[in-house]
Amino acid sequence: MEKSKKQNEDVKYPERQFYFPAQIVETFIAKGESHSARPLNRQFILSILAGAFVTFGAIFSVLIALGVETQGIHNLLAGIGFVTGYAIVFISGAILFTEVNVLLPTYILQRKFWIPKNILKFWVVCYIGNVIGALLVGALVVASGSLPPEFYSELTTYTEHKMKFLSNGTLGWFQILVSGIIANWLIGMAAFLATAARDLTGKVLATTLPVIIFVAGNFQHSVANMGYFSTSFIHGSEYSWIEFLFFNLVPASIGNLIGGGILVALTFTYAFKEEIDVNRLPKEEAK
Repeated sequence: MEKSKKQNEDVKYPERQFYFPAQIVETFIAKGESHSARPLNRQFILSILAGAFVTFGAIFSVLIALGVETQGIHNLLAGIGFVTGYAIVFISGAILFTEVNVLLPTYILQRKFWIPKNILKFWVVCYIGNVIGALLVGALVVASGSLPPEFYSELTTYTEHKMKFLSNGTLGWFQILVSGIIANWLIGMAAFLATAARDLTGKVLATTLPVIIFVAGNFQHSVANMGYFSTSFIHGSEYSWIEFLFFNLVPASIGNLIGGGILVALTFTYAFKEEIDVNRLPKEEAK
């Protein structure tokens, strides 16, 4: 009896390989604080990198599914291709507009006083940096001449799929906005799950599931669309920049802000507010 009792006392549970939801929210707060406190020039560089990495993911999503006729398999492969861009962003510390739409609202919600002006500047710098990063990669890829004509033909199909709402007029504008809400709800959850994971493999796998859903569903993610359209426009596109900006990017971005800020940041911050302790923010996670 005593021997059995001693054996039970010696048994130790393995360490957890993930964070609890309240700990994830605390990490979001720490990251939001850390990102917004960086000098603007560093924010700008990290934002350019994020736009570039997502564009590489967009290009890979087209390449990996090229020539696949079965729609389900095509969507799955395109989603897996896009995961590469997001995984690089999340792991490298690059600053993505759609991730910021989760981090900054989470940080803002725990503040008791006015929102610092530098946060609003950060949002703008991040967005512009993402656009520049997307254009940079698009220009380099087209100039390199590395990709076959079939790639650009398939890319045209992707951009047509993204711009299909244009024919619906005002209704189409609001459809893009709603689609953008869904897209960043999913990407916000990709950030949530990636933050929960404690190892590199877990972070990549956690990113995979929500990204595949948003790619397969053609949900409008502003930075992803920057990635597709930057390469398409530089190579030659039937759509104008005006059409893309006002009938895709603007409503998608507004929807992304709502999806990340309300459906992820606000909901989880409120749901776990009793468990969140700002005095134990994981500063090392925010670097």
